Amino acid sequence: MATPHGEERRRLLAAYDAQLREQAEMSGATGQDRAGPLWRGKFGSRGLVSYRSLEGLSGQALDSLIAQTVEHYAADPAITSAEWKTRGHDAPADLPDRLRAHGFEPQEQETVMVGEARHLAGPVTLPGGVRLRRIDDQPDPLPDVTRAADTHSRVFGLPFRPEELMRRLEERRGWTELWIAETADQVVCVGRLEVVPDTEFAGLWGGGTLPEWRGQGIYRALTAARAGSALGRGVRYLHSDSTDASRPILERSGLLPVTTTTPYVWERP
Repeated sequence: MATPHGEERRRLLAAYDAQLREQAEMSGATGQDRAGPLWRGKFGSRGLVSYRSLEGLSGQALDSLIAQTVEHYAADPAITSAEWKTRGHDAPADLPDRLRAHGFEPQEQETVMVGEARHLAGPVTLPGGVRLRRIDDQPDPLPDVTRAADTHSRVFGLPFRPEELMRRLEERRGWTELWIAETADQVVCVGRLEVVPDTEFAGLWGGGTLPEWRGQGIYRALTAARAGSALGRGVRYLHSDSTDASRPILERSGLLPVTTTTPYVWERP
């Protein structure tokens, strides 16, 4: 039976596949090459494999392509890991098994959310004493970026250095926006808007709220602010690889789950 959003999901997934895979995922790469349907990028010490379709590849031919890709990254001593980003709607169905057989290990599965940016934009009431602010577009963003990085580390439980964030902002100047929600004392929520050049898309990335501030609409407000900024830049669609925590917020805002994504990661032995 068709679902109310079935046709819209198919339309959004088609736009996602056409505009956000292959070359679009190579933005910022320090090197890249092609191997059959694959785009193989290098981003400093990390590799990334992208493709739109593996149609027609199976069995030994697919195994050979995976093995060649491992050899490609292993031959570069600067590469310490490489990610093969799979999507739930891709064929062949046994690709995950073949990736594992060649040393790629699955990471956490996330839901790909896509929708019209206009659905997310609009005013959202904030708790008293909380304000939203874009912080990358000031003469010296480092102090605020340092505060944002600290909050990011606390939210996700992983160290996040401000130098890394500053480097990303510099490398993608004009394409990346960094937004925060803050009180007089601290940054309580952080998130990026990543415009994808030559597409109708921008991504919502790195979004998270400190545990003690959740459930008050702050992440929703920060998302609305980023959506409004995206619309002002001519962006039509927003997308996000969402955890179980952020998916319900984005879904209530109008984004739809169109597929899943699971990174398979090879680590240098």
